[in-house]
Amino acid sequence: MQHRFITIEGNIGAGKTTLAHLLAKKLNARLILEEFADNPFLPKFYENPGQYAFPLELFFMAERYKQMKDLLYKTDLFQSITVSDYLFTKCLLFAKINLPEEEFRLYQKLYDIMQQQLVFPDLLIYLHSPISRLQKNIKKRNRSYEQNIPDSYLLSIQYTYTNYIKQHAVKTIFVEADNADFLSNEAQIQSIIDALNTDFEEQHYITLL
Repeated sequence: MQHRFITIEGNIGAGKTTLAHLLAKKLNARLILEEFADNPFLPKFYENPGQYAFPLELFFMAERYKQMKDLLYKTDLFQSITVSDYLFTKCLLFAKINLPEEEFRLYQKLYDIMQQQLVFPDLLIYLHSPISRLQKNIKKRNRSYEQNIPDSYLLSIQYTYTNYIKQHAVKTIFVEADNADFLSNEAQIQSIIDALNTDFEEQHYITLL
């Protein structure tokens, strides 16, 4: 395996954490999972985005920074690969969607200070699903505060991610995950592992069958 730090990203409900668990197991990799449930502002944000967006994003950034710094700088003699279900850059991407301009400028200054101290992943696996599929997954996992997320918000996230991938030289496996069923379909996991071992310059596209 030529990649030592693999990050999985995608919209809300895309299957990031499920895939991260399964890939880490297959690759005998260290696993970093976002601890979103610890953010006390998350339910409040969905009720009142204008009031709680800034503390929400600050809390997420501080927690992601601490988690990444703690885990990535600890040597593990038995696990040379790390798999994460989030990209630290998502702090900036979500802040751009959720914050007004003045708050975003302040947030970006803090982000720039933190980001310089972290290791950037070798590879990004991006899961792309249609909004209807995302909403189905959100309903299925049944987190109460997520049940009324509008399609327009998911579309904004989708656009921001894909725009970021197009504009930045991020080595990416772009996965069309309309039919993703990682828990039941072993072939889908294998197709992603095969892609990890493929030599490509910037982007590689696969469709899950």
